[in-house]
Amino acid sequence: MERARERTTGRPATGTPDGPGLTGNPAATAAGGPETDLELLVHGVGGTTPGKVLGDPRTVRITGDDTAAVFRRAEDAEPGTRPRQGPVQEAYVWCNLTSGDGSRALWLLLLPFMVVNLAHWMRPAAPGRPRVVRLYGLLVRLAALTLTVLLVAAACEVALDLVAWQCAGVRACAHRHSWLGFLAPAPVNAAWWTAPGRRLALAATIPATLVALLWYLSHRTWNAYESHQPMSRAPLPPAEDIGPGGTVPSPPGAAPGAGPVPGPDDAQGGGASEAIDADPAGDGSALARPGFWYGRRLVARLRAAHTAAGLLTVASAVATPAVRFDHRPGGPAVPAVLGGLLTVALVAWAAAVVGVVCGRGRSENRLDRRIDRHLVRGLPLGALGLLLLTLVYAGWTRPGWQSAGRLPGDPAFGALMSAQGLLVVALAVVAGYLHRRRPDPRAGMRGLGGPAVTLLACALGGVMAGGVAQRVADWLDGTRALLPGPPVLLTWQASTIPALLAVLLLLAARLAVSTARHARAERARVRHEHPGEPEDPARTRAIAHARAMAALTDRAPLVLAVLTATTLLLGASALAGALLTGRTPDGAAHRAHHAVQAVAQTSQALGSWLVGLGFLLFVTWGRRAYKDAAARRTIGILWDVGTFWPRAAHPFAPPCYAERAVPDLTWRMATWTRRTGGRLVLSGHSQGSVLAAAAAWQLTPPARGRVALLTYGSPLERLYGRWFPAHFGPPALAALHRDVACWRNLHRRTDPIGGPVRVPDDSTPEVDLEPLADPLAYGRTPDHPLPTPILGHSDYQADPVFTRERARLLARLRPGLPGQRPEPAAPDPGSANTPTGQDVQGSSGRSSA
Repeated sequence: MERARERTTGRPATGTPDGPGLTGNPAATAAGGPETDLELLVHGVGGTTPGKVLGDPRTVRITGDDTAAVFRRAEDAEPGTRPRQGPVQEAYVWCNLTSGDGSRALWLLLLPFMVVNLAHWMRPAAPGRPRVVRLYGLLVRLAALTLTVLLVAAACEVALDLVAWQCAGVRACAHRHSWLGFLAPAPVNAAWWTAPGRRLALAATIPATLVALLWYLSHRTWNAYESHQPMSRAPLPPAEDIGPGGTVPSPPGAAPGAGPVPGPDDAQGGGASEAIDADPAGDGSALARPGFWYGRRLVARLRAAHTAAGLLTVASAVATPAVRFDHRPGGPAVPAVLGGLLTVALVAWAAAVVGVVCGRGRSENRLDRRIDRHLVRGLPLGALGLLLLTLVYAGWTRPGWQSAGRLPGDPAFGALMSAQGLLVVALAVVAGYLHRRRPDPRAGMRGLGGPAVTLLACALGGVMAGGVAQRVADWLDGTRALLPGPPVLLTWQASTIPALLAVLLLLAARLAVSTARHARAERARVRHEHPGEPEDPARTRAIAHARAMAALTDRAPLVLAVLTATTLLLGASALAGALLTGRTPDGAAHRAHHAVQAVAQTSQALGSWLVGLGFLLFVTWGRRAYKDAAARRTIGILWDVGTFWPRAAHPFAPPCYAERAVPDLTWRMATWTRRTGGRLVLSGHSQGSVLAAAAAWQLTPPARGRVALLTYGSPLERLYGRWFPAHFGPPALAALHRDVACWRNLHRRTDPIGGPVRVPDDSTPEVDLEPLADPLAYGRTPDHPLPTPILGHSDYQADPVFTRERARLLARLRPGLPGQRPEPAAPDPGSANTPTGQDVQGSSGRSSA
C-alpha cells in the first residue's frame, strides 16, 4: 500500500530507515552491489517532470520537498528489484524554483531589476586588481539603486501627479471620474480632502504600498532561498551517522535540518573575512568559494537600503510642492522652517542609504551568517518615520494653495536619467580597463557586456515608467485638453521607440541575409558529410537551415552592441531635447520645417501608441501567467536564465534559485559518495550543466575524486564563458577540468544553446567530442526505417554516443591497479577521436591519462 501511494503521490516511502535505495553498507556496495554506480540527472530550462527526465511515469521521491527534490524510478527505489543495466539514475527536479504558483507572475514587474543584477556578474576577469573590481560592483549597485527610485517615482507620477494633483485639481476631470469626486476642489466640494497637500498625502499610500510589496516579496524569498547554507568544507560525519536521503543529523540543541555541519571558519557571529567582488586566488572561479552561494547578509542590507530609498522617494514627492509653497516670498516663517528641517532630514537619510549601498559588497571566502540587525531594521523604519512626518507636514492647512500644471519636481526624471547615463559611462571605463588587463578574445563585446546590460536595464525601466504614465494620462484625459499630462521627458523617451525599432528591423534584415548565406554554405557541407547516399534536397535544406539558425546565437554580441549604441544615442537625444526645450517633440517642432514637424508628430503619436501597446501586452502576459501554468512555465524560462546568479546588486530582483539548487546537489553527491564509496556521474543538460558545474566546484577534493561530469547541450562556454568571463572564462573552466575526476561534453551543430567548452588544458584527455550527428541518419536505413528528426537542443540521451561516453566516464572512475594508456578509437558517426578503454584513477582520485 505504501509503495502504491508513493508512486502516485511522489511522497517518500516509509519503513526504510536509510531511505529508498540506500544500503548503508559501503563494503557491500563497493563489492558490486546495485548502489556502486549512480547517474544524477539535472534538467535544463523550461520546466519538466520527474517522469520525463527519467523516462518512466512511475517515480519515487527520494529526498526533498515540493519545490525541489531528487527522484528515482519506482523499480530503482529498492535494491535488487531488477537486473542492473547501467547506473542507477536519479533526477534532481528544480523547475518549481522558478515556475511555481501564480504569484510568480508578479516577477514580471521585477524584470529591470533582474537585468541590472546580471550586469554585476558580467565583469571581465582581473586578477590583482581588487580595488577596481570593487569599484565595478559599486557602480552597478548604485545603478540598481536608481532603478528602484525610478520605479517608485513612476508610481508617484501616476498616483500623486496625474491623479491627485492634476485630475483631482480640475473639476471637469474629477467629474468624469466619480471615484475622485470627494477630492474635487471648492466651491463644488469643501471636504477636508480637497486641500492639495491632503490629496497628495492620501495618494502617497499607493507608491508606499508598492514599496511595502517589494519589501515583502524580497523578505519572503530571502527566507526561502538565501537561507539554504552551502555545505561546509569540514569533513562529513561517519557513514553510519548519515540519515535518510543523505541528511546529516543536527547538533544537540539545534533544530532538525538546521543546516550544514559547522566548519572551523563558521563560528557564529565571528569574523567572516570579506572578499568584496574580488577574483579568486589564481586562475580558478569564485564559484568554488564556500560562501559564494550564501548572500544572506548582503541581500538583507540591500533590501533595507532600497526599501528606505523607495520610502524617501515618496516622501520627497509629497514634500517638494509643500516646501516650495511655504518658501514663497512673504510666506509664514514657521512652515518654512519646518519644511527646511524636513528637507535636511530627508537628504541626510538619503545619504545614509547611499552610504550603506556603497559600504559593503559580498563576503564569499567564508559562510557569513551574521545579519546587521540594527541597520536592517533601523534604516527602513527611519525612512518610514520621515514619510509619516512628511504626510503630516503636507496635510497642514495652507490657505490659497491650489494645484496647477504638473507637480513640482518634474526635473527628477531628468536627474535620474542623467545619473544613470553617468554611471553607465563610468562602468564602461572600468570594464574596459579590466578587460585590457587580461584580454579575452571570446569575451562578449570585449568586456563591455556589463555596462551594455546596465544601460538596457535603465532603458527598460524608463520605458515601463513611461508606458504606465502615458496609459494613465490617456485614461484620465484622452483628449489631453484638461491635463498637462506626464513629464515631458517621458514623452520624449516614448518618441524614440519608432527610431529604435527601425534600427532593429535593419539589423534583423542583415542577420536574415547572412543566415541565408550561411544556410547555402551548409548545404554543401551536409552533402559532403553523407557521400554515397541518395540526395534529398528538402532534407539537406532542413539540416542546413537548422545549423544556420543555431549559429545566430554567436551573433548576440553584434545585436547587443547595436542595441546599446542606439539606445544610448536616442536616450541622450531625448534628454537633451526635454531639457533644452521644456516641451514635447510636437511642441518643440512647432515652428520648424514642415518635414521636421511631420517626423516629430509621427514619432510622438506612434511612440505613445507603441508604449501603450507594450504596457497592455505586459499586463495581459502577467494576467495569463497568473492563471495559466503553461504560460508561467514560459516565463520561468526567462527566470531560469536570469536568476542563476545571486542577488548581489538588486535585492528586489527575482531570487537566485541556485542558492537552493547548488547546496541540494552538493549535499546529495557528498553524502552518497561518502555512504556507498561508489562512482557518480553528474549529468547536466543545458542550464542543468551550469548547475552541475557550480555544484562540482563546491565539493571537497575527496568527493570530487569520485565524481565525473557529463554535460550536453551546455552553454558553459558559449554563453556563460563569453558573457561572464570572470567566473566561467577559460581559466575557470580549465580549473574545473583539473578539479573533477573526468569530464565529457557533447554538443551538436544544430543546437542554438549548447556548444563546446574549449577547455585550454592539454595535460589530460580532451573534454569536447566532435559535434554529434544530427539527425542520426540522413535518409532511411535498416536501423532508422523512418525519417529521424533534427533534435537540435533536445534528446541528447537518444544518441548512442551518450550511453557510450557515460560508460567510459564510469570506467575512468573505477578504482584499481594502474592500467595501460587508452588507445584512440575509430570515430563513430557524429563523433571522432574518442578515447577508449579505462583510464586509471590515481591516489588523488584524478585520472592518470
